Amino acid sequence: MSAYYLLMLVCGAAAGGFLSGLAGFGTALFALGFWLQVMTPPEAVSLAVVMAVVSGIPGVWMLRETISTHRIRLARFVIPGLIGAPIGVVLLAHIDAGLLKLVIAGFLILYGGFFTVRKNLPKMTARTPIIDASIGFVGGILGGSTGLSGALPTMWCAMRPWPKEETRAVTQPYNVLALLFAAILMAFYGVFDKAGLLRILIAIPVTVLSAYVGMYIFRRLQDDHFRRLLIGLMFLAGIIISARELL
Repeated sequence: MSAYYLLMLVCGAAAGGFLSGLAGFGTALFALGFWLQVMTPPEAVSLAVVMAVVSGIPGVWMLRETISTHRIRLARFVIPGLIGAPIGVVLLAHIDAGLLKLVIAGFLILYGGFFTVRKNLPKMTARTPIIDASIGFVGGILGGSTGLSGALPTMWCAMRPWPKEETRAVTQPYNVLALLFAAILMAFYGVFDKAGLLRILIAIPVTVLSAYVGMYIFRRLQDDHFRRLLIGLMFLAGIIISARELL
């Protein structure tokens, strides 16, 4: 492992962990920009999935009381998501994942760009259990087929008038569970070799420390600022996904 390889590994772990701690999603989006410089796509993606779970666990623990209070709401997203994830894995062999990512990126750019410049953010106040479950199900399919499980739930929850802790109490455990499922599937198919395990051992402490830095900043954000942060990050995520697929 060269010095440059180690630098890219550590920088990716720091960037992904920090964003996960700050916003509750986006580990892979920022980490892969570094890791794909020195790793093959399967190596980088498998590492990103594991680090997304690792960096998400402290956030889930931080919000454990809020998650417990709103566990029924969370279940409306998670249960359909876990049902949809295996469907996504099956569809992966039959659809153009790159094209699907570009479609998702287009929605992220339109949604994030529009509400980034709009002064008043939308607020969906009505209870929508059927839509919640549908968003969770489709997000699970997208997670199994493209690894982008959090895109739709984050877009939807950003429009709810929930405090930042309640918003994150849905999106973060949803992402952790969906990606944990993906990691289990990867382990079942033998994706993690000795070199992959070494990368994981090096990345874990950097990811966890960076996640705690992000969580420290998260606690000091106001609710509206957090919602705007999510929308701005979704716009940026759309651009990153588009650039990665096109270039």
